[in-house]
Amino acid sequence: MTAHDMDALRYFNRDISWLSFNERVLMEAGNEAVPLMERIRFLSIYSSNLDEFYRVRMPYLQKISMQDASNNAYQQAEEIVDRQQNEYGRILGQSIVPALSRLGYHFCYKEGIPAPLRTFATHYFYTRIAGFLQPVYLNEKNIFFPENNQIYLVVILQLPQDREKIALVNIPTPNLDRFVKTKQPDGEYIVFLEDIIRYNLDHIFPDALNIASYSIKVTRDAELDLLDDDGEEVTDQMEKQLSKRDYGFASRLLHEPGLSLRHLQYIINLLELKKASVVEGGRYHNLKDLSSLPVASPSISYPDWPAVQHLDGMDEQTTLFQALTKKDMMVHAPYQTYDTILRFFNEAAIDRSVQEIFTTMYRVAHDSKIAHALISAAKNGKKVTVLVELKARFDEANNIRWAKKMKSAGVKIIHSVNALKVHAKLALVKRKHETHAYLGLLATGNLNEGTARFYTDHILLTAHPQMLGETELLFGFLSKKKKPEKTDALSFEHLLVAQFNLQKKFIELIDREIDNARKGLRTGITIKLNNLEEEVLIDKLYEASNAGIEINLIVRSICRLVPGVPGQSENIRIKRIVDRYLEHGRVFIFHNNGQPEVFMGSADWMNRNIYRRIEVCFPIYDEQLKKQLTDIIALQWDDTVQAVWIDSELRNVPVTTLPGGIRSQEAIYQHLSGTVEKFKRHSEK
Repeated sequence: MTAHDMDALRYFNRDISWLSFNERVLMEAGNEAVPLMERIRFLSIYSSNLDEFYRVRMPYLQKISMQDASNNAYQQAEEIVDRQQNEYGRILGQSIVPALSRLGYHFCYKEGIPAPLRTFATHYFYTRIAGFLQPVYLNEKNIFFPENNQIYLVVILQLPQDREKIALVNIPTPNLDRFVKTKQPDGEYIVFLEDIIRYNLDHIFPDALNIASYSIKVTRDAELDLLDDDGEEVTDQMEKQLSKRDYGFASRLLHEPGLSLRHLQYIINLLELKKASVVEGGRYHNLKDLSSLPVASPSISYPDWPAVQHLDGMDEQTTLFQALTKKDMMVHAPYQTYDTILRFFNEAAIDRSVQEIFTTMYRVAHDSKIAHALISAAKNGKKVTVLVELKARFDEANNIRWAKKMKSAGVKIIHSVNALKVHAKLALVKRKHETHAYLGLLATGNLNEGTARFYTDHILLTAHPQMLGETELLFGFLSKKKKPEKTDALSFEHLLVAQFNLQKKFIELIDREIDNARKGLRTGITIKLNNLEEEVLIDKLYEASNAGIEINLIVRSICRLVPGVPGQSENIRIKRIVDRYLEHGRVFIFHNNGQPEVFMGSADWMNRNIYRRIEVCFPIYDEQLKKQLTDIIALQWDDTVQAVWIDSELRNVPVTTLPGGIRSQEAIYQHLSGTVEKFKRHSEK
């Protein structure tokens, strides 16, 4: 066995692991037990995920492969994507399209414009589309720059006197719907916008004797090049970089099959795409647009799960702040209403005792009610400090917009230094109060009421004075806009803060389980993460496995830990859950000889989270909330419907092929809403 093979056995490749996650998404699209519209949305999610992968990760893999010929991750990724794309086409063509047909929708996939629609297609072309088209002839004198992820038709024209021209025609999806639905006497038809354009190319190029067309798309590198020492204001610098993002290095040229090698090479040369990965795809690109397919019926979507009201024991005379001084609360989004979180900020905006408000905002909602409350608080005379993270990928422009709006209202805006992201999810209210000066919330996910509708997260609301005192200490440090250094005299006893004590504390917690195992005491580790990459912590889990500790991991996406390897990880099992909601919470449970310690927080175990970000994890002290959270994680571990095992070959292996069983997201919803007695009994085990 070579050194490379031994390393592969110890750690999965980060990017190949992510492709395994996207394959799990694709599996849901192919799952006929999932409602049809949801299957279509999973196809959309898969396509959107893959586009981001080509914008963010493939340029990196390509660069590494050029520097190290022995590193085959780039080639391996291309082969995996090719296989997945073939499965994607099979699911869409052989399963989704027939299912739509049975519902009365004729989805014209790969068939162009059928005879009954030809008159309609020409009329629609002239009345709705033609004014948005900007055909361009390609030649050495007319350099054209294809926009990022924009669909174009490469049109090959045979003209009189054996002349040939090549043109590009834009598909104006930023302005027009991708799918056109029309009702005809024999039923409802849905056609692609580009197929209507293809059908009418002879109206754009009337002199052509023969016309052939092929769709293409160029994907561009999304990385931003920010400097710490260029003297520009960070927002100005960020806005300049964002304006250039869609003009970055071309990482992929995706083209329809059938385009000749001669014409393909001509396009590559003329559009300056020589360094791009050239991928033969299907007839259609940007199938993330499938989420807007114009079909709708309750029968083909998930059943409605109304959010559970959360403010137990409160009446109209009791404020949330008053309730928090008596007992901690926890909100489990999206199962429970996010109104509790909105109320926290709204009460802070008008409560006369509130003097200061601090919060972090990583991805701000498009029409953020939280931001509006912070603006009102500032106008109401309160001192409001908000750390807006400008480097939240693909949300930078929206974050900048809100930062400017809040700043103009009197909110003090802090931005992290360029080389460091602040990913912690925190809010702190400081009041004129003798015994409860601090109220706060600490979360696993963004303070964003939009994503809270479909991201599973946990939010702790507390008046714990020591924990919130440390939160204020952290905000004080962040306001200095500096990178953490070993000389920084910040001490955290309750909070686990990346760059300070987070990794060290997790290692200590694992070491305690190892020590307990050696003493013959009861042990166990259960961890739920989005991503698991960082080798120091992975190695510590391997060490715990070798000490005989049973380790259960729920890892949604990237997972570099290889489970089930004798002498390395034979006591480690890993599950992945993909369902109607995106699993997003991070939870850490250490058995501690029957006195479990439970933590939540913002930090995945990735290099960026451990070494290059400010992350915060925190303990759950309230015994009732601790039990509630561990019950939820137990239901997820017991999932036999939507969970798969990640095995030692990085495959997604169904937990069971038998009907029935526990679907954890449904079970959690029923458990929290108290609608099914059996889930109450499960929590009492």
